[in-house]
Amino acid sequence: MKQFFALISFLFIIQVSNAQLFSKEKVSYDANQGRGSTDNKILRWGYFLGINSYDFNFDYNENLRDIYVKKSPGFSVGLIGNLRINSFIDLRFEPGLLITTRELHYSQTYFTTGSVSTSDLIREVKSTYVHFPLLVKISTKRVNNFKPFVVGGFSTALNLSSNQDNPEDNQNRQFRMKKSALYYELGFGIDFYLYNFKFTPSIRGLFGIDDELVRDKDPNSPWTSNIASLQTRGVFINFTFQ
Repeated sequence: MKQFFALISFLFIIQVSNAQLFSKEKVSYDANQGRGSTDNKILRWGYFLGINSYDFNFDYNENLRDIYVKKSPGFSVGLIGNLRINSFIDLRFEPGLLITTRELHYSQTYFTTGSVSTSDLIREVKSTYVHFPLLVKISTKRVNNFKPFVVGGFSTALNLSSNQDNPEDNQNRQFRMKKSALYYELGFGIDFYLYNFKFTPSIRGLFGIDDELVRDKDPNSPWTSNIASLQTRGVFINFTFQ
């Protein structure tokens, strides 16, 4: 992961230096060479790489100690389709593959009967999402070679590691979630206009709308009985190339 960021930083510094982002020289599109910005195109394509950090939001039935979520950085990669509405508004579709891992740490207060082992108190939740966001991007006026923007919209995702159809549950150490859910997303970023492409770092938050928990067969299960609802939360840091 450190090598990835070092490479991104190196490429960005070199390109920024060449493009002179903060000078009065404006990078513009050269139709003969096919280089420069492509803002005037109705349809534009690109790809993104990034990192993600997923969390859970819990609502509880009883006032017991919160379930602690240990987060790990994940990896994101995907494609971009951009439809230009006007000079300030774009419609974007950004399908991607997102991989992440979370650990749920339970308090012993959830277990009222029998002996409790360390393995009972921890559930690892590995997730591989095929993510489908539809977003509206609202930009400011371009200043020299950069243009800030805000972005928001809705998304859905297919969780390939959900275990929804697994007949085993937490009694067999299988934490289960629903295969798909709905989210809304909000974020911001900056477009940097370079000679060979447009580079865009951005940060975006993801907020689950649906209850994603598949409950255990036992209605008194210590792992799921006190959870009224569980929604995904996430933060994405993406680097886009167009």
